[in-house]
Amino acid sequence: QVQLVESGGGLVQTGGSLRLACAASGRTFSSYTVGWFRQAPGKEREFVATISWSGGSTYYADSVKGRFTISRDNAKNTVYLEMNSLKPEDTAVYYCAAGRVPTIIRHLDQNYSYWGQGTQVTVSS
Repeated sequence: QVQLVESGGGLVQTGGSLRLACAASGRTFSSYTVGWFRQAPGKEREFVATISWSGGSTYYADSVKGRFTISRDNAKNTVYLEMNSLKPEDTAVYYCAAGRVPTIIRHLDQNYSYWGQGTQVTVSS
């Protein structure tokens, strides 16, 4: 069993930066793919970024590519999402998720087994 807790959300102006963290409990966390997803009010949850268990492979949604960076520190059981050049359209609740997910479908939320409670990110214009 893995429990995930997100932190680092908040209010930031357009063009600003935030770093989200996803802290996990459970000794198998280092073997899981971890993804970040987000959900804005009135919209469906969408994929943001994902990182393989080793950290050697990452994948981003086109909307965040070049602005967001996902990384992980397995010694600390933590995955990070560095968000730069934030835009109002990045406003959402951000969730991290973990699971044993085949690479080809790593952008699909239904393949992740464990989810955090989410952290709010608000970007003001």
